[in-house]
Amino acid sequence: MQKLDKFSAPSPLQALARRRFFAQLTALMLLAGKSINALALMPNSVELDQSNTLGRSQLSSSQTQAFRSWFQLIVKQQLNRGPTPRWTQRDCAGLVRFACAEALRKHDQTWRKANGFVGKKSPPELNLTPVQLEELRHAWVRADGSQGAFVSALELVQNNMHAVGKELAHAEVADLLLFDQGQAQHLMIWLGQYVAYHTGTVTAEDNGLRAYPLAKLMAWDDTRWQPHPDNPNFLGIFRLFFLRAS
Repeated sequence: MQKLDKFSAPSPLQALARRRFFAQLTALMLLAGKSINALALMPNSVELDQSNTLGRSQLSSSQTQAFRSWFQLIVKQQLNRGPTPRWTQRDCAGLVRFACAEALRKHDQTWRKANGFVGKKSPPELNLTPVQLEELRHAWVRADGSQGAFVSALELVQNNMHAVGKELAHAEVADLLLFDQGQAQHLMIWLGQYVAYHTGTVTAEDNGLRAYPLAKLMAWDDTRWQPHPDNPNFLGIFRLFFLRAS
C-alpha cells in the first residue's frame, strides 16, 4: 500500500477549527459510550451542539439500502473508469460529496448513458420526495450554519454525521473512517470488505484514487493508518445523519 501524500500545515483558522472539532468529537463519543483519544486538544469543558441535524429529512429503510448501493456503485465506477470530469473538487471529502450527490439524484437514461450504466444491472431508485431532495442533496451544513454543495472534511463529519464507534464490525457501506495525523484529517470510505479514498493529490500519472482490502490496510507498516481501535490516529467510524442503521 502506498503512503498517503503529505498534507500542508494548517492555517491558524484551520487549527482553531480542528481544536473545536476534536473537543466536540470527544464529547460525542463519550455520550455514545465510546472511548477515544482526544489528542490533547480538548478545552476544560465542552458542550456538544447537535441541533444541525434536527428537523432534517431522514431516509426510510428501503431508501437507505438503495442509497448505500448507489453510493458504492458510483465510487466503484470512479475507481474503475477514473474520475468523471463532473467531479471537480478531487480530495477525500470531495469524493464523498460527489458520490452522495450522485446517489441522491434521479438516475434517468441520460445520466446512465453519461456514466456508463446503460444496460447494466443497477439498484432501485430512491424515489425521494421533493422535501427530501431539497434537504439532502447539495445541502451540507457548514460550521457557520449555512448550507450548500461544498463542505470541508471537518464540517462534513462534525455537522453532517453521527459517530458509530471504532469497531469495524459496526461499519456499513458508505460509512466513513476518520484519521488524524496532526497536520490534517483524512477520510476513507468503507465499502464492505475494503476502503476507498482520494489522496488529495492529482498528477498526470496518478488520479489520486486508492482502494485497499481491509486485511492489507490492517497489516500496513505505517500503523498510523490502521483502522484499529487502539490506534490513536484512528478517530472512528462516522455515518451520514440521514441514513438508518440496518
